[in-house]
Amino acid sequence: MMENLAVYHGPIGKEEGERRLAQDGRDGCYLVRNSDSVSDVFCLCVLCKGFVYTYRLQKDAAGSWAADTSPGVQKRYFRQVKNLIAAFQKPQQGLAMPLLYPVTAQVRAQTHTEQHMAGDSLSPTNSSQNSYLQQQSPKAAKGQKNRKKTEAMQACR
Repeated sequence: MMENLAVYHGPIGKEEGERRLAQDGRDGCYLVRNSDSVSDVFCLCVLCKGFVYTYRLQKDAAGSWAADTSPGVQKRYFRQVKNLIAAFQKPQQGLAMPLLYPVTAQVRAQTHTEQHMAGDSLSPTNSSQNSYLQQQSPKAAKGQKNRKKTEAMQACR
């Protein structure tokens, strides 16, 4: 099921999810993680202009998947999460930003290895990303807390 999805990061928590997206840094990068607060619910997280927008992914009784999108956008159901992701790669689907750049488990494993090799910082070859992270991570976290309710779009906590 979810474990077979390349962008699924497991129970990493909101802060770690935001950190991983800020590390990529591109508008439209995205990942899927477990919800911190609701069991059997997953979160689709996407970076847009330094802010992380989080949408709940839920499976209904019939086994179809849907994402909680912007108010006024009709909920769409998909047999598989990969089909849902493919649909949200197009603009104007009810997300803050189309899903453009997957942050995959392979990237996660590589980053994890680099961090252990270089202590707590990124490897020297990624020093420009490291400075970007220092600038963006607090902004992303601050933006998550300060968004208006209408922009929150049912964020997972």
